[in-house]
Amino acid sequence: MKVPWQVKFYSKVFGLEVADRLEFDTFTLVYLSNAESEFELELTINKERMEPYALGDGYGHFAVSVSELDAEHRRLSDAGVEPGKIIDFNREGSLLAHFFFVTDPDGYRIEVLQRHGRFK
Repeated sequence: MKVPWQVKFYSKVFGLEVADRLEFDTFTLVYLSNAESEFELELTINKERMEPYALGDGYGHFAVSVSELDAEHRRLSDAGVEPGKIIDFNREGSLLAHFFFVTDPDGYRIEVLQRHGRFK
């Protein structure tokens, strides 16, 4: 069975592997997870779709946290994923977040955060 490029991306970037797969006539639901947490990502892969999805103009995204942000940034750069620049976001003189964004093959932006404060 051919592995969809979306699954390859999430495996390479976030270490997520296929936990379950449900086939339907016009689409496939693929559930990805790993042993680190109970988090699970559901991908809907529409069969025979060739054109890109319209992403809209809102600022919606999801975020994942990692224990060593700088090391993850280097790993993804070395893997050819082209992560965005690392940003330190301060609030009231204190570091709120240390993060960067990466874009998946469909154009969705994913925030990668250093575990710190409220980001577990």
